[in-house]
Amino acid sequence: MKPAAGPAPSPGWAQDAGSVDALTPGSVDALEGRRRFLGLAAVGGVALAPGIHLMQVARAAPTEASSKVRWGLLVDTTKCAAGCSECVSACDTENGLSGRTAPTDPQWIRKVELVEIKTGRKASLPVMCQHCAEPPCVDVCPTGASFKRADGIVLVDHHLCIGCRYCLMACPYKARSFVHEPLHDQKPEVPRGKGCAEGCTLCVQRIDRGAGPACVEACKTTGHGAMLFGDLNDPQSEIARRVREVASRALRADLALDPGVRYEGL
Repeated sequence: MKPAAGPAPSPGWAQDAGSVDALTPGSVDALEGRRRFLGLAAVGGVALAPGIHLMQVARAAPTEASSKVRWGLLVDTTKCAAGCSECVSACDTENGLSGRTAPTDPQWIRKVELVEIKTGRKASLPVMCQHCAEPPCVDVCPTGASFKRADGIVLVDHHLCIGCRYCLMACPYKARSFVHEPLHDQKPEVPRGKGCAEGCTLCVQRIDRGAGPACVEACKTTGHGAMLFGDLNDPQSEIARRVREVASRALRADLALDPGVRYEGL
């Protein structure tokens, strides 16, 4: 069985190709709306909830990112159960996503089923932003809205995003989404906006509080334990030891992007 959409697989694996939306005339309305939005933000910030303004949320960082740390994920595909989507549901709940899967609905993490061409062996795995050390989304962004923190987390500054969607086209993992519709009931810690690109942040709001990504916590709660999060730069961390001791690979390693997400069992 082949997935409807997913990243380009490693050699020896097959999957169907997806498509990326092109810039449409409707984007003009989104851009104009953002100009008005930024004008309000410049005056005093846009209220997300009583006493909370987007400018305040964007600037508030409990801890400063350090280049001594590189956050990463290790996914054991031999433990990832086909049909299980608890990691996806946890991501949607934590970040205020709708959970819908229409082509225009934002998805920060999705389950992909791969089939090995020669043997027919199947593998199920979650795919999200791979938080590359050399992120192509950052390279093509004309405004600097796509950026990489010192600790390796790749993010989007929604104040700078103009909705060009170059990053969606540049990402080989199809991990970026575009917000086509107005948003309601947003999470104060996860400001989003119509006309902006977005993707997995590794739950940066949780990391800055000393916790881990919601998907990893959900996977552990189900008993699968297929996802491991930690500091790849710390040789004593569990994830660093695991990467040293067990064979793992990056998706599209041939692109030499040095992703922070690796997969075991492929």
